[in-house]
This record gives sequence, structure tokens and C-alpha cells, in this order.
Amino acid sequence: MSRRYDQSTTTFSPEGRLHQVEYAIEAINNAGTCVGIVCPHGEGIVLVAEKRVVSKLLAPSKISEKTYPIDDHMCCLVAGFSSDAAILIQQARVGAQRYLYSYQEPMPVEQTVKAICNHKQSYTQFGGLRPFGVAFLFAGYDIYNGFQLYQTDPSGNYSAWKATVIGQNNQAGKALLKTDYAATPAASSSSVHPLTPTIHLALKILLKTMDSSTPESSRIELTLLTKTKSSNNTADVSYVTVGDAEVQQYLSAVLAEDEKKKKSESSTSSDI
Repeated sequence: MSRRYDQSTTTFSPEGRLHQVEYAIEAINNAGTCVGIVCPHGEGIVLVAEKRVVSKLLAPSKISEKTYPIDDHMCCLVAGFSSDAAILIQQARVGAQRYLYSYQEPMPVEQTVKAICNHKQSYTQFGGLRPFGVAFLFAGYDIYNGFQLYQTDPSGNYSAWKATVIGQNNQAGKALLKTDYAATPAASSSSVHPLTPTIHLALKILLKTMDSSTPESSRIELTLLTKTKSSNNTADVSYVTVGDAEVQQYLSAVLAEDEKKKKSESSTSSDI
């Protein structure tokens, strides 16, 4: 008698797969792209996400739909079902505040991620439940490990990254990061922001993975996590969501740089 292995979260198929977990991961791969990059020179973390526009008739959301603060020193990007994410984000916030109340210091970033992943993994062990259809990019700073970026998935696994992509076309984004991340230059003295080169890289990756040929700043959410250099206190971590006007400036610079590169390559090929 055949069994429907894809109807249970606790039964392995003959190939050793948990189909319900794979379905949850597939739902994430159809979500808007999220890019997270830890600046190679230690200035901070850049988070960029694609905001999906379901209908032009919908009123713009008054709160972020992709980026959520967990504590003063930590935030996350979401790819997948926002309803599933809301439960886990609330749990992470409560856990962070309980830790702060008990120990009088901010909760270490990895400890927060581990607690959330333990909860996600428990939903793959019992019948009558389904995995959370959401993946996170947790970005934060603590005095033990500095700036950190973690990716989680529905199975409860998590991993630390220097730069990564989740959501739609994530494999193409990761392939670009492998070649471009190591070559990210330090910010020049003329840069408006010390994270400018990393911001340009993050936007470049996002533009390559978005399903739109005409990128708009209204569809891009840019968040910067930086820290005051004069202090070692995690309370001095700055979490800022950049406005549309400033995002458009960065976007224009990236598009101009890409156009210049294309012209240079075409002129080189014509000379040959």
C-alpha cells in the first residue's frame, strides 16, 4: 500500500526527504528577494529587500513589510509568509527583553537565532503541525562577536554568513556575491556614507534578482546597521531604514555605474 509521504511532517520518504519542509522552502524561494551583506571593512551591515506590489490600488503600508526590529542591536529581514513570521518575531522580541531583564545586557545575536530555530525545528517533529513557511536574515551586533549575519530556514537550520541572498533567484544572487564581495572597496573620503560601496553592491545584487526591468525606489527597502566607533556598548548600535529619496540616489549611481561598465566592455570588444 502506497503512502502519501508529502502529507506528513514526521515521515521520511524512501529517498530520505521530508516533503513538507521542502514545500516550505519552495514557498520562500517564490518570495521577494532579500540581500544581507556584512561590510568587509567592519563598518556595519547592509540589508536590502524587494517589496512586492500586489495591486496598485492598495494603500501603501505604514510599517515595513520586510524589515523588523528585534531589539536595539538586532533586526531581521523576512522572506515567506508574513503571518508565520509575525509569530516568530514576537517570540524573538519577548525572548530578547526577558534576557535583558534577567542579565541587564542585550541578548547575544546567535543566542536569539538559536532560540527561534529550536522553535521552528519543533514544528517538524510532531504530527498535526506544519513547518513555518518563512526564512529570516538576522543582522545584529554584540560585544562578543561584533557584527553578525545569520540565515535560518524552515527546518530549523541556521548558518552565519558574510553575505547571502534569500527569496526569489537566490542562487543567481549568491553566484554574483561570490565574485563581487571580496572586491568590495573601502569607502572613499568623498562618500556620503561609510557603507556606500557595500550599499551599491547590495543594490546591484537585488537588481539582478528582481523580476522587474524598471527598478523603482518604492519597491526597494534599504536598512543600515552601524555602530558608534567611540564606544563598545551595544546600545550605541544605529538601525536606520533609508527613505525613498536617498534610495533613489543610490539606485541611480548603481545604474550609471552599470551603464558605464557596459559601454566600456562594448568599446573593448569593438577594438578587438
